[in-house]
Amino acid sequence: MTEPIPTIPDISDAALAARLQGALDNKTKPLGALGRLEALALRIGSVLGTESPVLEAPQMLVCAGDHGLAARGVSAYPSEVTWQMVENFLAGGAAVSVLARQHGLALTVVDCGVRQDFQPRPGLVSRRIAAGTADASEGPAMTAAQCAQAIANGREVVKALPGNALLLGEMGIGNSSSAALLLSRLGGLDIDACIGIGTGLDGAGLARKREVLRQVLALHAGVTAPLDALAAFGGFELATLTGAVLQAAAERRVIVVDGYIASAAVLVAQALQPHVVQRCVAAHRSAEPGHALMLERLGLDPLLQLDLRLGEGSGGALAWPLLESACRILREMASFESAGVSRKDS
Repeated sequence: MTEPIPTIPDISDAALAARLQGALDNKTKPLGALGRLEALALRIGSVLGTESPVLEAPQMLVCAGDHGLAARGVSAYPSEVTWQMVENFLAGGAAVSVLARQHGLALTVVDCGVRQDFQPRPGLVSRRIAAGTADASEGPAMTAAQCAQAIANGREVVKALPGNALLLGEMGIGNSSSAALLLSRLGGLDIDACIGIGTGLDGAGLARKREVLRQVLALHAGVTAPLDALAAFGGFELATLTGAVLQAAAERRVIVVDGYIASAAVLVAQALQPHVVQRCVAAHRSAEPGHALMLERLGLDPLLQLDLRLGEGSGGALAWPLLESACRILREMASFESAGVSRKDS
């Protein structure tokens, strides 16, 4: 029997926020001169509950799964790429592998439901529910029990990881379709506004993707509850990430959200527990057109805009130094008094 969804409390603390803002305002700089880095510092301090935040043992969690809907031609790449990229992650050759090494991020890859079997090895966690989801154009992608198990798996994986920061990553051919479907249904948006080229569809491929996703939405027209929508549209990796977000939020970890697919997991988690987003930092705004709409729904302001559309957690890794800098500003930057610097004339 799986655990119930954890209750995520409101961590708003006006007194702590005032102390953090006061500390930032008293640094040796004009008021607000570090711009959005100051807002980032305030958010991290609020999540960790301290005026001297330290990000410890950051964990990059890449969840992988295959999608039955991929057989309908919604991606420019075949499903085989999912397992091939998992091997690439583990061999250290993927973009997120390179960036994780660069920034000292521990990388864990989770097989949530990839069609290919993998040999056990360091860095790989097996939480495989099935050999990919079912085709969402013919019925729910997951059963309710599978969806609940995937969420529970995500929670268990995070419980076993050290540190106070979690960076979200994913891999699954077809999962930008799941993200678009979830945004359309949970966000109340027209599906066309939520669909992009994903891995690089041409014009004909994009038109096919739009038609397929309209059919999927129509088939599941009565599905509105968050968990039901996740089961109907989501992949095993999305449901596992949803559980990871809920657990990280319950443990008051800083959650670094990558692109469109990772944001879709946060969207579901927010629908279940609204205070989840208080712990989240949006790493970037991706080139997928739906991602800006997703971030707007989540109320998150992205740190970067680099026209990324890779996923994997790559955007989170690229944004990571900004989080470290924000913490160092709070901890190490001198105040006017300590540095003996004169304040602005009043």
